[in-house]
Amino acid sequence: MEKLSVEVIIDKIKQQQPFHAVAEDYSFTIKIEDYVPYVCAAIHDGHQFRKELWDNCLHTEYDRWYEEDPETKNMISSHPIVIAGCDSRFEYDLNRPPEEAVFETAWGKQLWKTPLPEAQKQASLAKHKAFYDVVHALIETIESKYGVAIVYDMHSYNWKRWDREVPTWNLGTTNVDNERFGDDIETWRQSLSELNLPNNIKSTALINDTFFGNGYFLKFITNSFKNTLVLATEIAKVYCDEYEQVNFPEVVSSVESQLRERLPKHAKTFMEKHSKQIT
Repeated sequence: MEKLSVEVIIDKIKQQQPFHAVAEDYSFTIKIEDYVPYVCAAIHDGHQFRKELWDNCLHTEYDRWYEEDPETKNMISSHPIVIAGCDSRFEYDLNRPPEEAVFETAWGKQLWKTPLPEAQKQASLAKHKAFYDVVHALIETIESKYGVAIVYDMHSYNWKRWDREVPTWNLGTTNVDNERFGDDIETWRQSLSELNLPNNIKSTALINDTFFGNGYFLKFITNSFKNTLVLATEIAKVYCDEYEQVNFPEVVSSVESQLRERLPKHAKTFMEKHSKQIT
């Protein structure tokens, strides 16, 4: 892995060079082993929280971990193209538009003891912008190469806070073209429902049951590129203890190993179907 500026990262993408890098400010990582037609993303995987914000933050380290998506990068780490956030969404949320990305309150609780100085807010927003400059270059390159592309947008959610039974996997699809991509959404839902997880964990999968795919990452790509499908894929945090802050590595490993086969198989079927429709 190299440490590279955003400008160099974008240049390498445009030249379709394989590389593995962390942004020079350590805000995100990107790995491109081959320019395949699918991308895996874990934008809420990050837990870093820059030190100048610590004393002013009312939320604890556990509060932040609880609302982040730990281990989601590890679930997709074997794939050829992986982009993942390193910073906590409590510093800036990559799944919110710039005007909403730096929270004042978070999950019903005031976040800062005193309002953030404008310079600190702008430092966070600069990282948000840099990430999306890279995302735009990446999807533009893949779409231009293949005509279509598919993005697996991996997230997790706290299932124990719900007062009803919720699925192991949820796909949020309200902001994608369901008429065009409905079959692809359903085959991905079906594939996820077939995972065999350890510890007698069921692998149920539903569409728009707990979340609806309203994130900025999905909307940014969908609005910018007409031939790219983003699959907002949420796994319930069955791979950890939400309250004790303990990860279950055997569950993470199981998910990763099964997605290693199922995800590229799904992407291949998607490409075979939709690349023929592009003229």
